[in-house]
Amino acid sequence: MSVSSGDKAPDFDLPTDGGGSLALKDLKGKKVVLYFYPKDSTPGCTTEANDFRDLRDSFEGAGAVIVGASKDSVKRHDNFKAKQHINFPLLSDEEGTLCNDYGVWVLKKLYGREYMGIERATFLIDGKGMIRYVWRKVRVKGHAQEVLDKAREI
Repeated sequence: MSVSSGDKAPDFDLPTDGGGSLALKDLKGKKVVLYFYPKDSTPGCTTEANDFRDLRDSFEGAGAVIVGASKDSVKRHDNFKAKQHINFPLLSDEEGTLCNDYGVWVLKKLYGREYMGIERATFLIDGKGMIRYVWRKVRVKGHAQEVLDKAREI
């Protein structure tokens, strides 16, 4: 399954770092930046998380909350958040349901090897639960700022 701009955002209710849980319905009325990343504590994922972390106050000023998602365990998320001082929730999608719902669990190729993995992607969801913008195959540099600019527009 894949979702596009204009689609209703697939709902979720998943565990987060710190032993909590988060559902999309809990964020009703707020813009949601839902970004998917392959793995905690890897170079690109760390840079992306830190970029969103550093802009969190600006996102809040635009009425948006940031939520990261990967298939890492809650324990890995806890370690990653503590080490990088991440200031927003990280969803643990160990079963891959959310990744499948948003169409980010894809066939990847690296050095001639094929494998399944998370495509780095971001979804900007409006306060009514509609997907307004989609970024796929994200290049990390400048991405968080681009998402913030779009969040300010809606």
